[in-house]
Amino acid sequence: MTQEPDPPLCPLCGRPIPADVAQSLHHLVPKLRGGKGGPTVLLHAICHAEIHATLSATELARGYATVEALRTHPRLAKFIDWIAKRPPGFRSRVPGPRRGR
Repeated sequence: MTQEPDPPLCPLCGRPIPADVAQSLHHLVPKLRGGKGGPTVLLHAICHAEIHATLSATELARGYATVEALRTHPRLAKFIDWIAKRPPGFRSRVPGPRRGR
């Protein structure tokens, strides 16, 4: 029997990203700000959505173009603390538009 490879880890929250969970590629520098073809990271879809609900493309390009920088943002740090306590397959049950900044 062949053992399945371990699922990748989300670099933002550190939880595994199971194959059956929504995942998303995040351009560290937004495409609209010169990041087309640049480095990307695989994230949980919920983590990716939180990044874009928190920061504009300009803010991402100017000061948050690394995972380490993203983790230092106060709102994202609070989100990471919260989501890290959830199972890897956790999905938000609250649909709707982005929250205010």
